[in-house]
Amino acid sequence: MAREAAASGRRICPRSRLRSWVQRRISVAPMGLSVYLYLALLAAVGLLRLVELRISRQHQQRMLAGGAVRVPEPHFKWMVAVHTGVLVGAAAEVVLLKRPFLPLLGGLMLALFLASNLVRLWVVRTLGDLWSVQVMDSTQLGVVTTGPFRFVRHPNYTGVILEMISLPLIHTAWITAVVTSLVYAAALSMRIRAEEGVLMANPEYRAAMGHKPRFLPGLF
Repeated sequence: MAREAAASGRRICPRSRLRSWVQRRISVAPMGLSVYLYLALLAAVGLLRLVELRISRQHQQRMLAGGAVRVPEPHFKWMVAVHTGVLVGAAAEVVLLKRPFLPLLGGLMLALFLASNLVRLWVVRTLGDLWSVQVMDSTQLGVVTTGPFRFVRHPNYTGVILEMISLPLIHTAWITAVVTSLVYAAALSMRIRAEEGVLMANPEYRAAMGHKPRFLPGLF
């Protein structure tokens, strides 16, 4: 009986060691205050984006009633996926890969993130009911040349690009920052081609905005 028990113990031991090794590999260290605050920030951004979607739908209905036309966007799902991915990816990277909070980098990126959202808020307030997360041919309702549109054609995208870079890097989630920025750049290039194809066909828009840079005053 003693020999059988010993043999059974030898059979169980490797499995126990394997299970212990797996648990150690996937275990997550206790999270510090910075991680909890960062996850709260990501959750707040996610809620804000849902509110924006609701406001956008209301604006779209008003624009459609006024004669605007929704532009087909087969690539729009990629835009939504990137906006979702940056939140989920940053949270997962910080928690699972134990990304540290670096005060200097985190402070700079937080300032850039806040600036990017101020730009986006400026755009929303300037466009009013003409603001939408989807491309709408609303040029017949008027061409907006005030606010940030005095300087560039697509200030909203400037804000979003800055957010895509800065939000993950607040807590050093550099993989998320790189991947989502590259995917967003590819999706944005397709969207801008479709959007400007509609906008530039309008003589009033072309005369008022055609000579302005897309994203950065005096640069690009």
